[in-house]
Amino acid sequence: EALTVEEKKIVYNSMEPLIIKKGSLLFYEEGIPTGIFQIKKGKAKKFKRGFSGTEQIFYIYTSEDVLGYHALFGEERYQDSCEALEDLEVNFIAKDVFFQLLKDIPTLQRTFIKNIGHEFGVLANIITVLAQKNLNARLAINLLILEKRFQKHDKTSGIDLTREDLANIIGTSPESLGRSLKQFKDEGIIEIDKRVISIKNKDLIFKLLNIELS
Repeated sequence: EALTVEEKKIVYNSMEPLIIKKGSLLFYEEGIPTGIFQIKKGKAKKFKRGFSGTEQIFYIYTSEDVLGYHALFGEERYQDSCEALEDLEVNFIAKDVFFQLLKDIPTLQRTFIKNIGHEFGVLANIITVLAQKNLNARLAINLLILEKRFQKHDKTSGIDLTREDLANIIGTSPESLGRSLKQFKDEGIIEIDKRVISIKNKDLIFKLLNIELS
């Protein structure tokens, strides 16, 4: 939104539309960055594998999100991977073109720097939640976050993730996640239709998290 109409036109003219199939990687850990991506339609997960091979999912990207630029700014290989959770429509901007855009459009450069600062804060919060909250609290917090992200462009959708991916987001096993989901369902906090989770009572989530609404 910070760009002028003419600046937006320059950026969009630099984009190459791509289709990324479900399960394919937009980029992978230790890979060499070649550019940045903007998701136009679909969802993707950003994750890192631990020594045991278990995934830790840091973020779920949805429509309009821009990704893949951290490694470019740091002039290093990717530190994590990004996989399409469904067929994606993306816009791609090649590395050299991206850096030229930043040089030509100072507002764009400032926006990316601001976003990196925001994402650092998000990551710090994720680490704090994983380290200090119990399983039910981690599940409650992430259900609120995921609902907001999934409903950004589709107000009717629930949280549609595999149980393995959801478990990897909150840092637990699918079995432990299943028990917490059943408890939340029995208490009327959520509804589950196949694998889609919908929050039905946010007041109960806020009560669980000891959050008082004014």
